[in-house]
Amino acid sequence: MVPAHELLAFAAAAFVLIVIPGPSVVFVIGRALAYGRSVAIATVAGNSLGLFVVMVLVALGLGAVVAESAAVFTVVKLVGAAYLVWLGVQAVRHRRDLHVDDPDAARATLPWPVAVRQGFVVGVANPKAFMIFAAVLPQFVTPTLGRVPVQMLVLGLLAVLIGVVSDLVWALLASRLRTWFNASPARGRRLTATGGLSMIGLGLALATTGRPE
Repeated sequence: MVPAHELLAFAAAAFVLIVIPGPSVVFVIGRALAYGRSVAIATVAGNSLGLFVVMVLVALGLGAVVAESAAVFTVVKLVGAAYLVWLGVQAVRHRRDLHVDDPDAARATLPWPVAVRQGFVVGVANPKAFMIFAAVLPQFVTPTLGRVPVQMLVLGLLAVLIGVVSDLVWALLASRLRTWFNASPARGRRLTATGGLSMIGLGLALATTGRPE
C-alpha cells in the first residue's frame, strides 16, 4: 500500500496539475457551451473512463511504449487531434439544430451514450495523458514496499478522481453560462459555435504539439 505521506504529496501535485485548465478542461467546456449540462456531464464520465484506461496501461508498463516511442506518440496524437476537430466541426454545423427554449434539447441532439463514447475516445487518445502519468506516477511509488504496479494504480485512481471533480465543476460553470446565453436564440447559436471552435482549436493545438524530450 502507498504510504499516507506519499498519497498526500501526490494528491497535492495532482491537484495543481489538474485544476489548471488543460486539454480535458477545454474539451469539457467546449461540450458544455455547445450542447449543455447533460452532454458535458456525460463527456466528463467518458473522458474520465478513457483517462482511467490510460492510467492502467501506464501502471502495467504499456504506457512507456507511447511515452518513449516517437512514432506511436505521433499516431496517438494525430488520431486524438483529428477526432477533436471532427467533433468541433459537427458542433458548428449543427448549431441551429438546438431548440434553445428547451433546456433538455441537447439530449435530443446528442444522446448521452454517444457523449460518453466520444469523451472516452478523446480521453484514451490523449498522448499528453500518457506522458503525464508515465512521468509523475513513478516519482511517488516506494519500490522497497513492492507491488509497484499496485501502488501506481492507487495513485492513478486518486488522480482520476480529482480530475472528475475538477471537470464536473468546469462543466457546471460553463453550462450555467450557456443557460444565460440561450435566453436569446442568436446568442445561443453563437455560443454553440464557440464551443465547437474551441474543440477545433484544441485539436489543432494537440496536432502541432511535439513530444517532450
